[in-house]
Amino acid sequence: MKKYICRVCGYIYVPEEGDPDSGVAPGTAFEDIPDDWVCPVCGAAKEDFEPFEE
Repeated sequence: MKKYICRVCGYIYVPEEGDPDSGVAPGTAFEDIPDDWVCPVCGAAKEDFEPFEE
């Protein structure tokens, strides 16, 4: 699964970790996160993320 980075603050969403504090279970692909999810660090919208290549 692909990682995504917040263009606002640099937070990296890692699918294997998910975002349990926001109700996103580990193993959840970025595409499967609800559209109203926001960055847990800065509150940016989901559309402010882009694919992250290491």
